[in-house]
Amino acid sequence: MIGRDGRGMTEVSRRPVVLVVEDEPLLRMNAVDMIETAGFQVLEAGSADDAIAILEKRDDIRVVFTDIQIPGSMDGLKLARAVRGRWPPIKIVATSGRVHVTADDLPDGGRFVPKPYTPEQITGLLREILA
Repeated sequence: MIGRDGRGMTEVSRRPVVLVVEDEPLLRMNAVDMIETAGFQVLEAGSADDAIAILEKRDDIRVVFTDIQIPGSMDGLKLARAVRGRWPPIKIVATSGRVHVTADDLPDGGRFVPKPYTPEQITGLLREILA
């Protein structure tokens, strides 16, 4: 089977898996592209409900990168807490261009990056939390 980047699945599966949760298609595509370019395998979800469904089917996700203001039964902060409760090893990165988040708003170890962010900010942070 061939991965999204044209590589064989065994090569793709060795890369850390990041789940991007963003409801704005252009922003999601941009985040996916920058994270894939940095060498990560990326999964996409347009809502918290979609993200939970993906998390329930996969055991290889290392990071959830979520917007705060997303549709569904929970926002990005509630999603972050749900992920921490059900899948404690998964790292959390939250982002928003409208809401400022403090460390107290996120589960332990969760990180916040304000929008707009650069590829260097995101890839540096992902490498740091996965080291």
